[in-house]
Amino acid sequence: MTTPSGPGEGRLDPGLSAIMSERRQLINLAYRLLGSLADAEDVVQETYARWYAMSLRQQEAIESPGAWLTRVASRICLDLLGSARARRESYVGEWIPEPLPDRTEWSNGLPGGTTADPADRVTLDESINMAFLVVLESMTPAERVAFILHDVFRYSFTEVAEIVGRTPAACRQLASSARRRIRASQAPAIPVAQRADLVRAFKQAWEAKDIGALIGLLAPDATAIADGGGLVSAVLRPIEGGEQIARVFVEIARAPGLTILERTVNGQPGLVAQLDGVTVVVLAIDVAGDRIKHIWAVRNPEKLRPWTTA
Repeated sequence: MTTPSGPGEGRLDPGLSAIMSERRQLINLAYRLLGSLADAEDVVQETYARWYAMSLRQQEAIESPGAWLTRVASRICLDLLGSARARRESYVGEWIPEPLPDRTEWSNGLPGGTTADPADRVTLDESINMAFLVVLESMTPAERVAFILHDVFRYSFTEVAEIVGRTPAACRQLASSARRRIRASQAPAIPVAQRADLVRAFKQAWEAKDIGALIGLLAPDATAIADGGGLVSAVLRPIEGGEQIARVFVEIARAPGLTILERTVNGQPGLVAQLDGVTVVVLAIDVAGDRIKHIWAVRNPEKLRPWTTA
């Protein structure tokens, strides 16, 4: 995992360049906490707005601007997580974390596109894959913040306690509870090459509309979840069972002009479907053993905006 510099590790100059250099870490943190790149960017914007709302004297009195920015961003995220559950109760259909824009073709490792600013991309590692983010969604806001700050970003429980508003001992318990959730959900690690082979075979069977091959690649108890956000047509409930999933994907493949691309999705081999060069669905895929276990299909155009090509 990445381990950005923690609070108190050297004094930062309160000048613009030093303050703005923290942006990447803040985006990394806020995305993991919220599961939405758009929301993460809003949090970082609000964090900087609060910094520049202070007088120069107040800024200079802060020993570590980086630590201050992290605390403020974390607290904003904690507040947003508290209200997110209510917002998602009114969300149309299933809510899936926003997939990170990455046009890397995992088949050959060559970039299939570029991002506006590579330095602003969220680092892709095991704490960013879709299966991990989905488990984070099941946690309480305090569990999620304590776990991410301590286990991913290596903040001490004393520092976490200041952000969460609980004792260090309570934060330790929160992180421990979150850790148990993660362990309970994790399947044995699968080599990346094996994942890639399965996803590529799925792509080829999907393109060929080969329902038998698709069924053979999917676990019998596989689950597929689509997120349309009420803005596009999408199955509103999870699709259970490999055979049923295969039949749905064969129907999708009948759409004229559909192009399926191998792309990296949250650090794992995934697929992107385009119509006339426009991304219409991003598939994050989780593998267990020698079968595909979970498919998360993001169709909400608001979440796909960074993926859409002109």
